[in-house]
Amino acid sequence: MLNFHGKVILVSGAAGNLGQAVATAFLKAHGSVAALDHRTGRLPGLFDRIDSEGSLHIFEGVDLMDRQDTINLSERIRDQVGMVDVIINTVGGFTYGDPVHELQFETLQKMIDLNLKTFLNICAGFVPHLVEKGGGKVITIGARASLSGGARAGAYAAAKGGLLRLTESMAAELKGDNIQVNCVLPSIIDTPQNRQDMPKADFSKWVTPEKLAEIILFLASAHADDITGVGLPVFGRA
Repeated sequence: MLNFHGKVILVSGAAGNLGQAVATAFLKAHGSVAALDHRTGRLPGLFDRIDSEGSLHIFEGVDLMDRQDTINLSERIRDQVGMVDVIINTVGGFTYGDPVHELQFETLQKMIDLNLKTFLNICAGFVPHLVEKGGGKVITIGARASLSGGARAGAYAAAKGGLLRLTESMAAELKGDNIQVNCVLPSIIDTPQNRQDMPKADFSKWVTPEKLAEIILFLASAHADDITGVGLPVFGRA
């Protein structure tokens, strides 16, 4: 097992399906996890049954849309937990609907805010921790749509494509600081919500949150010190 003892791992969207799996994996790997959620009351109790040597630190009511609030949060985490070593950004959003010629800019703006603005604010608050410590990891969650557009998914594809470009750019900017920045690109994730939305699909072909968490754990480890600026497809058999 990879061991993250003494490491502080920031997990945004920790109450979501993927966020829970990622936080759980790092707790089992002895990490100190700062778990973020924009709501209150969802995180307490989620991880009580985990047999782990790690430590969980809950931060609720987090507004990642607000840069100054996010910077203030970074100082709270620094004081209460320590400087962050690993940033895992699972926050994002999906929309599927109008063709591009009917697409309202408000829909595109929502996708940009959820998928890009939140990431930029997290970076503004926490990347300085990594620079000060002399190294670290940043892992973003893109999508298969990061690589190519699809019918009625233009706003989502544009936002996720932008996130991949930001990831690549940040990797180039921070490689001299010993900071590796990578993007995981899942296809359909096997969640209860996706099963409900696509009841006739073959769920066995989808990648599970737990499998994605294992890949993220590897990218956050010293084994991946020579990997940066990568958009890693994780499609399962979909």
